[in-house]
Amino acid sequence: MGLGNKLNAKEFVILAEMEPPKGTNAARMVESVLRVKGAVDAFVVPEMSNAVMRMSALGAAMILQHKGVETIMQVCCRDRNRLALQADLLAASAAGITHLMAVQGEAPSYGDHHQARAVYDIELLELLHVVAKLQSGKDMAGIELDGAPIFTVGAMVNAGLKGQPLERELADMKLKIDAGANFFIIPPVFEVEAVQPFMSQVSGLNVRVIPTVLLLKSMGMARYVQRHLPHVHIPDSVIQRITKAPDKARECIHIAAETVLTLKSAGFSGVMLSTIGWEHRLPEIIAAMA
Repeated sequence: MGLGNKLNAKEFVILAEMEPPKGTNAARMVESVLRVKGAVDAFVVPEMSNAVMRMSALGAAMILQHKGVETIMQVCCRDRNRLALQADLLAASAAGITHLMAVQGEAPSYGDHHQARAVYDIELLELLHVVAKLQSGKDMAGIELDGAPIFTVGAMVNAGLKGQPLERELADMKLKIDAGANFFIIPPVFEVEAVQPFMSQVSGLNVRVIPTVLLLKSMGMARYVQRHLPHVHIPDSVIQRITKAPDKARECIHIAAETVLTLKSAGFSGVMLSTIGWEHRLPEIIAAMA
């Protein structure tokens, strides 16, 4: 059963983030994917996340699709105008890519090409409307297409906010749903209670909510997230577990696996495993979930 059918059937799905290579050698990316093929329902392919120049999400997703795995290709407002975005979407569909993640994209100042000029010809909400219009058989100029794409479309929502910021995020989420978003990926979750205010507000909406499960690499990383990402809550119990563990990397793998099982029991639609360069650890996380 493919990802789209699983989402429609409300089955629990496992996604994994897979960064494209910074170069033409895709062997390591392909090897990491094939090691967990069958255990992961689809691989989320970012479009130059943090504005760091890499192989395009379209190119990397096509490579992985040819290896017999499903992908979720990010489409980013930052780098392309409306012509190029529509062209990439049509190419993706023709190449067999049927799942998208629409993102705004970080400013180039975050990345490794500070001289780059951001495009942002259209904003995220308009991009979602563009995808919907292409699926109706017309481009942004209203011209008929010779073959219309069919996509399952995802977006992101910051579920860890509180108070008025969360209310604004929920209002924005509803606009994305109206524009055609079928599922939402939320930032890293380490305990269900941290996103309960959000979940209580969206329980009646007909969308799938998929939390990110972030693989912590070290105590330093855990402390950094705890101190500098206020919308991501790492409980003290997790910090203590890592502190006391003789093999901290192994403990982090077990924490990630346990988090997946907890989120599944809590009724979430799935998880996205984010390993941030440690894709070779994905098989260990999968094995620890058994």
